[in-house]
Amino acid sequence: MPSANVAAAMQSSASFTDDSARPRASVILSIAAASLLAATAQATAEAPPAYTAGSRAFVADMAGSLGYGADALAALMADARYQQDIIDAMNRPYEAKPWREYRQLFVTPERIGGGAAFLREHADLLHQVEAAYGVPPEIVTAIVGIETNYGGTLGSHRVLDALSTLGFAYPRRADFFRKELGEFLRLAREEQVDPRTAKGSYAGAVGMPQFIPSSYRAYAVDFNGDGRRDLWDSPADVLGSVGNYLAQHGWRRDAPVAAPALLTAGRPAGIPIAEKRPVRPEQTLAQLAAAGVVPDDATGADQPAADSRATLLALDGEDTEYWLGFDNFYAITRYNHSNLYAMAAFQLSREIAARAAEEDTDNAAR
Repeated sequence: MPSANVAAAMQSSASFTDDSARPRASVILSIAAASLLAATAQATAEAPPAYTAGSRAFVADMAGSLGYGADALAALMADARYQQDIIDAMNRPYEAKPWREYRQLFVTPERIGGGAAFLREHADLLHQVEAAYGVPPEIVTAIVGIETNYGGTLGSHRVLDALSTLGFAYPRRADFFRKELGEFLRLAREEQVDPRTAKGSYAGAVGMPQFIPSSYRAYAVDFNGDGRRDLWDSPADVLGSVGNYLAQHGWRRDAPVAAPALLTAGRPAGIPIAEKRPVRPEQTLAQLAAAGVVPDDATGADQPAADSRATLLALDGEDTEYWLGFDNFYAITRYNHSNLYAMAAFQLSREIAARAAEEDTDNAAR
């Protein structure tokens, strides 16, 4: 299990060396060891040379700084396995899809209904998170919904395998993932997580909010005060950590996230238009209005102040969709560096809040 701690793993292993073990146990263990060695040899043979060389270099370079002895780190990395399917998944990211297809992955009736149920189940915690960090319950809920379907899909890859595969055999971002492997091993010691069994995404993100290890170490919080930051099994820590992450990345309490944009004079001259790649808001609404770009008041939403800063977005829906992304929209893109992700989170959050309000009204009328 991802949250199994190191002490429990050591206790389990110790039972195999008990002097009172029956002789048959050693035979079973010998067979198991032989099978493991065979599997290891096969996996090593299938790994590209860069993976093996990278693993050796990692042990040589990092043992001292990670707090592991050289032999202990070498033994741990010998248990890591190269996984070709991880490389394949990295080469077909969701964010490469057009907005019209990406939206259909996440803003679905099932995720909306699940989000409304999650919102009700954790209402007290979510309001505590909002009080502490200023992030509305539906935004936190939507992010957990997109990341793991409200905890239903935490990932099936061992984090050790994912980060070693990408750190040693994915040249385009090898430096990043090699660093994250080091962060994961530090995290395992700090939070008493077994590095051999912890599971996550193919990119090495972990827990219900899918934090990469460096983000876990930097932004996860012990929101329930039990002395651990548990992003696998503690809803309080999960929700608090999402709120803290957004707050630390510029979330503004009671400020807007995004609004549909009207281009009253066609595509505006001199105003940059972002597509998938996030751009920090620079133009004020007053400057945008002077160029013929205004929030669409047909939505009935409160109009932001004229000095609010926004980025003009163009998303490839069935027709081109123009949006204004404010500081809070940009904060969501710090969670996943994609305007598609932030827009899906925003739209899912709106749908969740509307469904929850509708259900509350129906329940009150009964």
